Amino acid sequence: MLKSCIRWAGVAALSCAVALGGAVSADEHANWPSSAKVGTASQGGTYFIYGAGWAGLVDEATGVNMSAEVTGGPAQNMVLVHQGQLEFGMTTMGPAFEGWNGKLQVARGLETRNVRAMFPMYQTPMQVVALQRSGIDSVSDLDGKRVGVGPRGGTASMFWPRFFEDLGLDVRVRFGGAADQVGQVQDGILDAFAFAAGVPISAFSQIEAQQPVNIFSLNEEEIAQMVENHPVSRIVIPGGTYRTVEEDQATVALWNFAIANKDMPESLVYEIMKTVLDNNDRMMNVHRSARETLPENMEHNNFMWFHPGAVRYYQEKGIEVPEDLIPPEYEG
Repeated sequence: MLKSCIRWAGVAALSCAVALGGAVSADEHANWPSSAKVGTASQGGTYFIYGAGWAGLVDEATGVNMSAEVTGGPAQNMVLVHQGQLEFGMTTMGPAFEGWNGKLQVARGLETRNVRAMFPMYQTPMQVVALQRSGIDSVSDLDGKRVGVGPRGGTASMFWPRFFEDLGLDVRVRFGGAADQVGQVQDGILDAFAFAAGVPISAFSQIEAQQPVNIFSLNEEEIAQMVENHPVSRIVIPGGTYRTVEEDQATVALWNFAIANKDMPESLVYEIMKTVLDNNDRMMNVHRSARETLPENMEHNNFMWFHPGAVRYYQEKGIEVPEDLIPPEYEG
C-alpha cells in the first residue's frame, strides 16, 4: 500500500512518505534526486544484503528510487562516492581513513574529502572458513595455502594480506566475490576463504549448510599483535552465530558507516537517518548485524565529516557532534 502510494505525483506523495521517515516540504523534495545508487560490495557478503535492505526502506519512505550496486567494497565505495559516481555507499573505517588521507591502494593520492558520514552500521569481524577435510582450522594452517580474501578494495582484501605478512605466513592470496570464492572452496580451487563482514556472513552460512566446515579466526596472541599493528579492535562472536560453532569466538573487527556524497540534499539525508535509525526493528529484519545500527554508535567515527543532514539528526537526538566532525558546508 505504502509502496504504491508514494509513487503518486505531487504533495500527496509527500504526505504518504511520512509513514517511515518524516514530513518534508514540497520545496525540499524538489531538490531530491529521482533515483540514487548505494555502493555495497560483492553478492554473498553482508554489505550487499544490508545495503539493499536500507535502500529499500528509504525507497519506501521517500519515493526516491534507491538501488543497491555491486562494487569492490569499502575502499572503492569511498572513491565512487567522492567522485559522485554513487550518491551513497558503505565503508569500513580502516579503508575510509586511508581514503580520507589519500593512501588507498586503489587510488593513491586521492583524498576522498567529498564523502560525508551518515549512520553507524555494525562491526566487521574477520573470520576464515575451510572444509573440515582440509584439516585447516587455524590461521597458521594457511601458510603455503591458496586463500580467497574477497574482492579487491574490500576490507578483507586490504587487511588479511597484511595480517599474513605480520605473522610471517606465505599465503597465496586470491581476489574475487564472496559467493564465487566460497564456491571455489567447495570445489577445491581454494583451500580457505578469509573474509570480513557483519555476522553471520551469508557466504559462510551457505557453505556450512552444504558441507562440514571449520569456521575460525585469530588466536589471542595473534589478536594482540593485530590490535597493536592495525586500526582494529578485539571482538567476541557469540556461540550459535553459525550452526556448527557452539563456542564464543574471539577475533578482530572494524566499524562500518553509511556514507553520502557531500552534494546530497540535507533534507534527504535527514530523512534517511530517520528511516534507518528510528526503525531498528525493520533493520534487524534485514540482517541481524543491524542490532548495532544505533545513533549512539556514531562515536566510532572520529575523523570523517558528518553530512549536514546527519548532524541535524544527531543534534535533535541530543547527541553532540564534535566540532571537528562538522563539515565546512554546514549552516545549522
